[in-house]
Amino acid sequence: MRKVREVIVVEGRYDKNALKQVVDAVVVETRGFGVFSDKERLALLRRMAEERGLILLTDSDGAGFVIRNFLKGAIPKSRLKQAYIPDVYGKERRKAAPGKEGKLGVEGMPPQVLLEALERAGAVFEDGGASEEERRPVTKADFYQLGLTGGPDSGAKRAALLKKLGLPERMTANALLEAVNLLYGREAFLREAQ
Repeated sequence: MRKVREVIVVEGRYDKNALKQVVDAVVVETRGFGVFSDKERLALLRRMAEERGLILLTDSDGAGFVIRNFLKGAIPKSRLKQAYIPDVYGKERRKAAPGKEGKLGVEGMPPQVLLEALERAGAVFEDGGASEEERRPVTKADFYQLGLTGGPDSGAKRAALLKKLGLPERMTANALLEAVNLLYGREAFLREAQ
């Protein structure tokens, strides 16, 4: 499985599942049109774009292009790559009927088509990778040990950490956990959290 440096942005969880079977990468969902009103998710996408770069991989239907165009306007062009899947007509196995336009989405594409779309977009493929310790995610137990959850002043500690990391102040503990696992290696985060 090839490792991709950039964060890949897809519409939903089935797209994410399909992609995770093809590449070793951070894959983030827009939750469909939910990204339009989710300020935290948009702020996180901007931060990930700055840190690692983003690759947009949406469905080739009208809805996919609406989401793609929204993100093209919200993310600096220099930090964004566009990956496109071909128009293939049919329906995904899990669905009773084809989508509105009758096209397969990201989840319905064969693995080789997804890999080729990423290659054409200019994805940076990395050999080797992080150590086992770096790949190990930060957990809720780590948050507890650091005093970021479960204590009388946990909220204040999280607020201070959010400010230090330059993340939105309204992020919940779960959103912060997701963010640090996307933006930092384990050791780098633990250094920042001290």
